Amino acid sequence: MKIAIVCYPTFGGSGVVATELGIALANRGHEVHFVTYRQPVRLELLNNSIYFHEVHVPEYPLFHYQPYELALSSKLVDTIKLYNIDLLHVHYAIPHAYAGYMAKKMLEEEGIYIPMVTTLHGTDITLVGKHPFYKPAVNFSINQSDVVTSVSESLKQGTLEIFDIKNTIEVIPNFIDKNKYKTSFTDCQRSTMAKEGERIVTHISNFRKVKRIPRCDQGI
Repeated sequence: MKIAIVCYPTFGGSGVVATELGIALANRGHEVHFVTYRQPVRLELLNNSIYFHEVHVPEYPLFHYQPYELALSSKLVDTIKLYNIDLLHVHYAIPHAYAGYMAKKMLEEEGIYIPMVTTLHGTDITLVGKHPFYKPAVNFSINQSDVVTSVSESLKQGTLEIFDIKNTIEVIPNFIDKNKYKTSFTDCQRSTMAKEGERIVTHISNFRKVKRIPRCDQGI
């Protein structure tokens, strides 16, 4: 298949998962096209199975905030038509599923149908979704997706509690490629990292406020 993936290109979990998923799909013989404003940080090599298409947002004095969703939807239309894309997979309802829906409607005007899979990540619900200003757009984008997945059961339940969702949400947990990080066991020498009796906390994510890092102190 020819698959277009839309994600944030940063070190955040959603961008990493989306990129690693695309690489794995390419290794299985699919043709993967990443569409975003910068090459994803985990996308080290491009080849005849993995492509990157940069979304350019022109600067106009009229706009206080440049319309990324408009630029993204237009880029998706061009990419889908030029490369005969079979499937669109977007990570985050806002702004990506919203832009994907607009691209779908524009393509339908030309007799082109493209199914869209939307994968929900934490910020969709914990921050964006709870804001009254964005809630209708998030609700709409999820319901207009052909397939909806979530990266955890708790995120699925949170989505169903906050929004009026008509679609079925399938849970596909975040993953780690254990073969990629396979190493032999070594004694880490705990004394080099902490004093005797001092606890060591490991955090696998970024240190944004939504991760509630200060709660580590409360639990110790």
